[in-house]
Amino acid sequence: MRLVITLISFFLLHSIQAEDSLTVLQPGTEDATPADAFEDWLHTEFFALTEQRSTAFETMIKSEAACRAWQADRREFFIERIGGLPERTPLNPKITGMLEGEGYRIEKIILETRPSFHLTANLYLPETPGPWPAVLVPCGHSHNGKASGQYQLACMLLARHGMAAMCYDPIGQGERYQLLDPAGATEKFEDAPHVETPHPAVRLLCTTEHTMMGIGSALIGSNVAQFRIWDGMRVVDYLQSRPDILPEKIGCTGNSGGGTATAYLMALDDRIAAAAPGCYLTTFRELIETKGPQDGEQNIFGQIAFGMDEADYCIMRAPKPTLVAAGTRDATFAFDGTWEVFRDAKRFYSRIGHPDMIDLAAPDAPHGFTLQLREAVTRFMARHLLGKDIEVREIDALPDTFTDVELRGFSKPDWTDEQLLCTPEGQVLLMPGERSVFEINAEVARQLKAERSGPPSRETIREIIGSIAEIPEPRVEVVDRVEQNGYHIEKLALTVEGSFQLPALLFIPEKQSGRATLYLHGESMKTDAAVGGPIEQLVKGGSIVLAAELRGIGETQTGVRRRAWGAGQFGPDNLEIYTAYLMGKSYIGMRTDDALQWAAFLRTKAEMIDVIANGEAAIPALHAAALTPEPFQSLTLRRMIPNWQLLTEEGESFNQTVNMVHGVLRHYDLPDLIELVGKDLVRIEEPVDGMGELIEGDLR
Repeated sequence: MRLVITLISFFLLHSIQAEDSLTVLQPGTEDATPADAFEDWLHTEFFALTEQRSTAFETMIKSEAACRAWQADRREFFIERIGGLPERTPLNPKITGMLEGEGYRIEKIILETRPSFHLTANLYLPETPGPWPAVLVPCGHSHNGKASGQYQLACMLLARHGMAAMCYDPIGQGERYQLLDPAGATEKFEDAPHVETPHPAVRLLCTTEHTMMGIGSALIGSNVAQFRIWDGMRVVDYLQSRPDILPEKIGCTGNSGGGTATAYLMALDDRIAAAAPGCYLTTFRELIETKGPQDGEQNIFGQIAFGMDEADYCIMRAPKPTLVAAGTRDATFAFDGTWEVFRDAKRFYSRIGHPDMIDLAAPDAPHGFTLQLREAVTRFMARHLLGKDIEVREIDALPDTFTDVELRGFSKPDWTDEQLLCTPEGQVLLMPGERSVFEINAEVARQLKAERSGPPSRETIREIIGSIAEIPEPRVEVVDRVEQNGYHIEKLALTVEGSFQLPALLFIPEKQSGRATLYLHGESMKTDAAVGGPIEQLVKGGSIVLAAELRGIGETQTGVRRRAWGAGQFGPDNLEIYTAYLMGKSYIGMRTDDALQWAAFLRTKAEMIDVIANGEAAIPALHAAALTPEPFQSLTLRRMIPNWQLLTEEGESFNQTVNMVHGVLRHYDLPDLIELVGKDLVRIEEPVDGMGELIEGDLR
C-alpha cells in the first residue's frame, strides 16, 4: 500500500511539475496575474464607456428639447433590449382568501399576467373608507417573496396611513419558483445548503433561478427583466380596474431587487405617479468596482455602450416625483454611487424646471428596507398620493444607539409565510396547465426557428457576436523553448486589444508532415499537452500543433480567487461575462477574434489548418471557421452543445452564461454555422447537453 501511495504521489507531483514547466505568462507588477491584466482591460473599456455617457450628459442636455430626446432615446432602447412587451390578455383575477390585521386587511390575489402564467400577491387595504391611492411593492431577493418581514411591515405602514399596498411575488421567489421538483422533499437549497427553502419542491436560490432564466431570455433577444416589468405593469392594470382604488394615484416602491423592479417600472410606465426605488440605485462604475454585476434581470444588454446608466431610470420619468432611498452603509449597492445617481438626476430635474420633484432618503443604515426607509417612503407617498404631509412612526421612537441586528428587530411582521399563501399548493407551477418562464422562452425560440431561412450572412454573424471585421496581424513573441524527445515546444504570447496577452504552446516536430493543428481546449492549453497525451500523438505524426488559449481560459481565467457565484452554476467568470454583456459584447465574439488571430499566426507555418476545439473553446472555433473558412480543412468540436435551442428547451443549465449571445436565435443557431463551414468538414464528438452531460451518439 505504501508503495502504491508513493508511486501515485510521484506521478501526481511529476504531472504538476510538467504543467508548471509549460506556463507561459508571468505575474506583472505587484504580483498582478495574467487574469488580472485581462480583467483590467475589460474594466478600462467599461469605464471609458461610462465616461462617454457622462460627457454626453454634460454636453448634450442644454435645452428642454434635448432633455426630452435623451429620455425618449433611452426608453426606446430599453424596451427594444428587453425584447419589447407582450400583448395584454385577460387578468382573470381571483381573490383566494382574506386576513384581518390591526388597522388594515389583506386580500390574497392571483392574477394571470400572461396566458397560463400566474402572479401571487397580497393586497393590503386601509380600514378607512375608500377609494384609496395604491402602491406597488415588488419584492427584493427574499426567498419567501411577499411574506418577508420587511415587505409585510412596509405594506402595513402604508395601509395604516390610508394607502393600499400590493406586494407580489417576483418570478423565482415566494410562490413563483420556476424550477421545481414536484416529488421533492427539499429542506435546504441545493446551491445554499445552510438556507431553508420556502417549499419542499423548491431547489435553487432565487438569484440562481433569475440568472438561469436570463440565459434563455438573452438567446431570444429578450431579458428576464421583461417578465419583471410586465408583471408590474399588469399589477397596475389590476389596481386601476378596482373601484376602490384611485387610478391616477399609483405609486411604486421596492428594495434591492425590488428597487431594480421599481426603477424599471418608474422609467417605462407613465401611470406610476410616485416612485421610491430603495437600496439599488448606484452608478454602474461603482458597482463594477465593488461588487460586480448582479443577477440576470439587473443587466440590460449593451446599456453601457448606449449610454444608459442607473441615473437614467430616474431621468426617464422626470419630472414625476421620485425618492431615491438608500442606506449609507449599503454593502451591496455602494452609497458613493447612489449619491452620484441622485446628483445627475437632480440636475436633470432642475434643467426641466422641477428640482423639487426628486429627493434622497439616506439614513445611517445597512442594505435593506429598514425601518427608517419604510417611514421615509410612507411620508413621501402620502405627500404625493394623498396630497398631505404627515408624521409617520412605525414605533414610538428609536433609541439613541442601536445595532443593525436590533434595528431589524424593532418591528415584527404580523403573518407567517403559510398564512399569506395564495395558492393551495404553495407554488403556481404546481397548478394545472401552468407555464414556466423557461417554457415561454422555449416557445418563442421554436417560433424563431420556424421563421429563420437558411444560414446567416457572415456580416450578420459578426454583428450579432460583436466580432471585429478585420483581424489585425498577430503580435506574437516567443518567450521560451522546451526540448522534448522528437520535437520542441515554443512558448508564445499573443498581445490582444493592445493591452493583455494570451499564451500558447507551439509544438514543432523534427520530422514534419506539412500539416498543422490549432488545438483549443476550454480548460487550459496544458490539459492535453502532457508527454504521451493527445497533442504529442499528433506531433509524433508530423503535425505542427498550436495549443492556444482564448481569453478567460487557462492562464487568463478570472474569478478563481473569489467565491463561486451561484455555487459555480455559472462558471468562475460570470461577473466578467455580464460586465461584457452590459458593454454589448459577448465572450463568444471576443474569443472568436482570439481564435482567428491564432489561426492567422499558424498560417505562417502551414497553408491549411485542422482545428480541434474542446468545451468552452468549441463554439468560438465554429464561429471562426464560419467567418473565415479558407484556412480550415477540418473542424473537430468536442463536448459542445449541439445547438442553442437546447438551452431554451432544457431550462436548467450549468456554466452556460459563457455561451450566451444576445438575440442570436433571431438570426441563426449552431447547425447553421456548420452548414456555412461545410458539413463534410465538421465533426462533433461527445456532444453535451446544457448541464454538460454527454448526449448519446456522435453528431455530424
